[in-house]
Amino acid sequence: MILGRIDEPATFKINPHGVIVIMNRISYRLFLITLLICGVPLQISATPTTREERRPNIVIIFTDDQGYADLGCYGSKTHKTPRLDQLAEEGTRFTHFYAQHVCGPSRSALLTGRYPIRSKGWSMPADEITFAELIRGVGYQTACIGKWDVSNRSAIIERMPLAQGFDYYYGTLGGNDGGKVDLYENNERLQTTKDMSSLTTLYTDKAIDFIKTKRDSSKPFVLYMAHTMMHMNIDASDAFQGTSEGGLYGDVVEEFDYETGRLLDAIDEHGLRNNTLVIYTTDNGPWNQAKYVDNKRKNKSYIKWKQEHSHFKNDDIFAGDSAPLRNGKGSCYEGGCRVPCIIRWPGHVPAGETSDAIFATLDLLPTFANIAGYKQPDDRKIDGVDQTDLLLGKSEAGARDDFYYVNAVRKGKWKYLKAEHCIYNYALDSTRKEVEELYDLEADPSETTNLADQYPEKVAELKVLLAEIAKGGDEQFLTKIR
Repeated sequence: MILGRIDEPATFKINPHGVIVIMNRISYRLFLITLLICGVPLQISATPTTREERRPNIVIIFTDDQGYADLGCYGSKTHKTPRLDQLAEEGTRFTHFYAQHVCGPSRSALLTGRYPIRSKGWSMPADEITFAELIRGVGYQTACIGKWDVSNRSAIIERMPLAQGFDYYYGTLGGNDGGKVDLYENNERLQTTKDMSSLTTLYTDKAIDFIKTKRDSSKPFVLYMAHTMMHMNIDASDAFQGTSEGGLYGDVVEEFDYETGRLLDAIDEHGLRNNTLVIYTTDNGPWNQAKYVDNKRKNKSYIKWKQEHSHFKNDDIFAGDSAPLRNGKGSCYEGGCRVPCIIRWPGHVPAGETSDAIFATLDLLPTFANIAGYKQPDDRKIDGVDQTDLLLGKSEAGARDDFYYVNAVRKGKWKYLKAEHCIYNYALDSTRKEVEELYDLEADPSETTNLADQYPEKVAELKVLLAEIAKGGDEQFLTKIR
């Protein structure tokens, strides 16, 4: 009987549970024989490795422009979100979780573990290395469904999902600002649709179809599902229009909650629940800044869209709630990029817990490296940190104590904002005075009391940190045409 290739190298690693894993069968059999020769007693189970002992599947549910307080479990008294509230009860809810403050930069940061000053946001270069490329290299099947937004919203093949580590793609390459999107499957453009009300269900159908028919059951998988909603122009299906207490925006939030429930049910129905790491979060804060809203109201395409859709009433599309945080999308204040995040992995991630540790989408690539067993790149700066111990409840503080906002930096409870900000004009906070600011986020999460004059030594310390993190990056990229 042939056991396998004698020259096949043995690979050992320790998984997050402290178990030594031998990566091929011949090495495993030789290992057992060695133990027997040495007289080591063995207790061998007659059953093969169970699915729970394998590396987990990973599902990332990534919404667009959703407010920190849009969910019931994050304090909403308006929106009913029973499925996401249930997910929070089954997993851990993070209250100091950070994305980035606008769309494309948020996606390049998540995909690469690198701040957008290095990963370039909408203009993410083809030679950036994504977690999908790395995890596929260790045997995962990979799928991306929904909004891509890191190839300049164009069909640049070498920068589209299939060239960036994904085995399958369905979705749109950019935003829906004009009330329409081009839908692609893999590298092929399928159609243009103006039916924004269909997208949440469409993406969910495609995700469920991946699980049912496209998934290779012999491999673990990653499903990165990036919704278009709640990005303008929003819309809800007929079944949800007018059903919430939060206007059209509330309808969209509650439909997303329902569709997320459908996806979670599909995971359960296929016996994947216990070995699937589910991550829900969003790309940035909501459209609630005065300048953002005013500019959109004057936009000709928005005016036309509103005229064509009678259920748009009182501009209730601008209803995302970032309370108690200050401002929203595009802002350097907390409402710009501090976002809701819920993570579930039964038996591993503590259930029903809330964490106030500093955590970010940047940290997913290094954390997946530990959990899935790949090596992260060493030829470039990775800004993310491995948060496996935080996820598994082994560390309360986690591995991160700072976060960089391009125009600001946080370390511990302190946050410093420089006077002059680099940001697109349409996202600039027109009411902000150009002065240095310092906030104690523990005592003042709403950033109402500027302490810069009282703590000049802290301002000096954080200015040095801001410069250190930015070193080698392009701080001006947000002011350039995407």
